[in-house]
Amino acid sequence: MTTPARIGNVLHPVADVAAAVDFYATAFGLPTRFVDGDRYAALDGNGTTLALAAPEEDITGGVPAASFKVADVAATLVALEQAGGTVVRPAETGPHEVRAVARDPWGNTLVVYGSA
Repeated sequence: MTTPARIGNVLHPVADVAAAVDFYATAFGLPTRFVDGDRYAALDGNGTTLALAAPEEDITGGVPAASFKVADVAATLVALEQAGGTVVRPAETGPHEVRAVARDPWGNTLVVYGSA
């Protein structure tokens, strides 16, 4: 049996990363884990990372999505399709990892990612 995936983050597309970091810090007290310029920020959600993605880093088309960290993105996409899901955006190498966008059988968007 392979290692189970874990939810690595919840991706939230935002128009302004700095303003979103400020909002989530002020409203919920979430500390910043790191910021990648005006493209992306990771906030500590006390066990789950809130990933704030600017338009150039938004791979889901403006839809919030759970992101699953897996050991093998390609193999996971095959398993996902065999289980009834669909791949919306095939695996590609991004600035921090390999990632793909998929949907479960009910139409929910999710991100599958892993080490490059």
